[in-house]
Amino acid sequence: MRKLIVSTFLTLDGVMQAPGGPEEDDSGGFAHGGWSVTYWDDRMGEVMGAAMSVPFDLVLGRKTYDIFAAYWPHASEEQGAKPLNDATKHVASRSRPTLEWRNSVLIDGDAAEGIAALKQQDGPELQVHGSGDLVQTLLRHGLIDEYRLWVFPLVIGSGKRLFADGTVPAALRLVDSQVSTTGVVMGTYEPAGEIVTGSFALE
Repeated sequence: MRKLIVSTFLTLDGVMQAPGGPEEDDSGGFAHGGWSVTYWDDRMGEVMGAAMSVPFDLVLGRKTYDIFAAYWPHASEEQGAKPLNDATKHVASRSRPTLEWRNSVLIDGDAAEGIAALKQQDGPELQVHGSGDLVQTLLRHGLIDEYRLWVFPLVIGSGKRLFADGTVPAALRLVDSQVSTTGVVMGTYEPAGEIVTGSFALE
């Protein structure tokens, strides 16, 4: 059984759209692309490097795949480029695109069924980066084993959110946390079953 891990950059109000630049995704008139860039520090690089140092495959939606495929095969950053280029990329798409980035494989048929089958195979962990639409599918089908959420200290007010309308209510357990010098909270969470409610009202 392979673990599926969602790694996402978020604003404090939950927006995950276009953290790396205006050209990533301006759908819906989104005007704040690149909001994560000025917060990067050495500590964040170390945490990201550790995540990339273990064997992994990628699971990507089509838009994120296209963004990655346009950049990483030509990138000079050895720490990030080599593991991403070497990883097998499993791509969810409603069309049948030509996947030119090496080690790229199209997920045939229904994305949720295909990814559930991938999880049953032997192999390295499955990392999902970005891929906001695909993540909504993974959430609905309970396929996520771990969340690595980097919450940046800013609010945007509009844009695509990780936990969008239709998210199934669920509890999470914090298993690790670190903070960058720029105030980015890097938390690792695991599913913890159903929400347990209570009351502070006096008897």
